[in-house]
Amino acid sequence: MRVLFLIMYFLVILLIYFFIENRMLIVRKYKIKTKCPSGISPLKIVQLSDIHKRTYKNGWARLVLRIKSLEPDIILITGDLVSRSAEDFEYTGVLMKKLSSICPVYCCLGNHELDFTDKQMDDYMKMINQSGAVLLDNETVVYKKNGKTINITGASLKLSCYKNKDGKYSDLHYYSEREILNDLGEKKGFTILLAHNPFFSDAYAHWGAELTFSGHVHGGAVRLPFIGGLLSPERKFFPEKSLGVYETDGKKLVVSAGIGKYRLFNPPEILYAVIESE
Repeated sequence: MRVLFLIMYFLVILLIYFFIENRMLIVRKYKIKTKCPSGISPLKIVQLSDIHKRTYKNGWARLVLRIKSLEPDIILITGDLVSRSAEDFEYTGVLMKKLSSICPVYCCLGNHELDFTDKQMDDYMKMINQSGAVLLDNETVVYKKNGKTINITGASLKLSCYKNKDGKYSDLHYYSEREILNDLGEKKGFTILLAHNPFFSDAYAHWGAELTFSGHVHGGAVRLPFIGGLLSPERKFFPEKSLGVYETDGKKLVVSAGIGKYRLFNPPEILYAVIESE
């Protein structure tokens, strides 16, 4: 009886913590050394990812004020800004306009946006364009600072990278370096790549992106001590590269745990990265 009581007590405490944690909003900070041009460095980046259905009251005040206090040079949104079921983007448009008033905002598509109907995509694109943000759909823009330039590129991938034709997670398409080259062309100059899915990081590095920002994995949903993330959106246990900074052949990959979806021992986060020259 005593053991049962202790188990019930633990579960109640865990449930209370779960609800508290999912209302948290932390800032996870990194300093990253790259071959970034000296005129660009230090480059202060805020990354948001996987917001999905999460909202904040009073016109996103809590989120926006926290970001504004970081004084970023650019804001990167690495997909799943909304969920595939979204039909009204008005409140998301409020967030995007407020972020665009802080600094330039660049976005790429996530798997949920790739699942949109034509009407949803039209409405989504209209919202992005009216906000002043820039959606990079297999596109590149030039960012300038102190007379120096770098490239910011967004890779859209294919929906088949996330689920097969039956809507399941077996035999998924591998996004190769050859496909990146076909979609994005040859990499020229220092490039920051936005790519929602981190599982193709070798291909991103071999294409040449010095720095890639990804999300998608939600930190593994549940994070276990000394182990890391428990589960990927593809229902794979212990996914690699679920949170943090990783390196392949001298190229860096930054993976955010994101903000939306339920999670445990893995609070919603704003990622703040200061990019410095090596």
